[in-house]
Amino acid sequence: ELQGTYPVIFLSFAAVKADQLSEAKIQIKQQIARVYEENRYLLDGDLLSGNEKKAYNEVNLHMGDAEAAAALNNMSMYLARYYGRRVIILLDEYDTPMQEAYVHGYWAEFTTFVRSLFNATFKTNPYLERAMMTGITRVSKESIFSDLNNLRVVTTTSDLYADCFGFTEKEVFASLDEFGMGDKKDVVKQWYDGFIFGGHRDIYNPWSITNYLKEKKLRPYWADTSSNGLVGKLIRTASPEIKEYMEDLLNGQAVTVNFDEQMVFEQLDYNENAIWSLLLASGYLKAEEVEYRGITLKPWYQLRITNLETVSMFDDMFRGWFEASEAGYSSFVKALMQGDLEAMNYYMNKVSLATFSHFDVGGETCIYFLLADAKMLKDILKHHIIRNLTRYVRNEEDTLSYVLRKKIPGNLRIKSVLYSMNSFQSFV
Repeated sequence: ELQGTYPVIFLSFAAVKADQLSEAKIQIKQQIARVYEENRYLLDGDLLSGNEKKAYNEVNLHMGDAEAAAALNNMSMYLARYYGRRVIILLDEYDTPMQEAYVHGYWAEFTTFVRSLFNATFKTNPYLERAMMTGITRVSKESIFSDLNNLRVVTTTSDLYADCFGFTEKEVFASLDEFGMGDKKDVVKQWYDGFIFGGHRDIYNPWSITNYLKEKKLRPYWADTSSNGLVGKLIRTASPEIKEYMEDLLNGQAVTVNFDEQMVFEQLDYNENAIWSLLLASGYLKAEEVEYRGITLKPWYQLRITNLETVSMFDDMFRGWFEASEAGYSSFVKALMQGDLEAMNYYMNKVSLATFSHFDVGGETCIYFLLADAKMLKDILKHHIIRNLTRYVRNEEDTLSYVLRKKIPGNLRIKSVLYSMNSFQSFV
């Protein structure tokens, strides 16, 4: 009933990915300028005044921040005047530039710009009929929406619109039969099923299914389209407890955790449970059950990895971390075999500074040297044949389950770490 009856402004921030604030602003301004280019017919005739036409032509990717913030409000006014109806504004992937701003360290400055843009576009806009914003992260109202009223938030656990997402299993199986691939139902279910929206289960990702029907090959089609920068950063710098949860998930188990579905980016460095909100909203995890506990009815989510396609994404992510460090590991092995403590110290410092987080060191000024289950050293050595080696990192219990945790002094020199042991072969 609504289609074709209202003027529509559509923007997508999916391509706004920059490692600098200035570049992010330019990319957003480019999207706004595109809207103006698509509606240049508004310049014909006397619909706009001379000053309005001048302001219209000054909208470009080099305009000032104040002009950019007011541009969509002004476009709403022009369209409403032309069509005689208020406008609908659709903004897709509104949170992509916010994730980039957090990952690259310009979040605070960027939110000032976005808050002004959203205020003028969505709050103080008398020509707005309604608006819809989509994204994978539910950014907190306090972060960028503090000026907005009447927000209706719909997440993957909401019942509202739950029947509007994805392909049902009946639809997928019918498509496989039609394409002569009815014998692939079980494997397709393992790879692409598992999404849950509200009370609707067994939902399949349309992008993955359509690509599978076309290519007839099992591949992580959807995961290949996603930006995993923020996910990777949060997992890589998470506490040991979070990493243990991730290990349980990768082993096919479910974990039960409490968290707030809305994300406060400013708190990501301190509230490690925010990782669950991101993984749930982005579809990497599914909430099999939500239980409200206590007198305050806090939600506890039973989470599980969505499907094999998602498992492959995590596998590629973790594998990439180690492949990127392979050269450093090789240098460490050479130093180990030569007994060069200075060189070992240098390479281990590089690994420590690259991998430890605030949660690992508890905010202390010293750095901790961790070998969880002595696994890292085992992985470093597994491709090397080492004979007659009489010294290695000490394992007091002589088992791989022991966690070696040695405090390193301020000069970061590794001292008294290597000891003569006769059981090296059992370690490797």
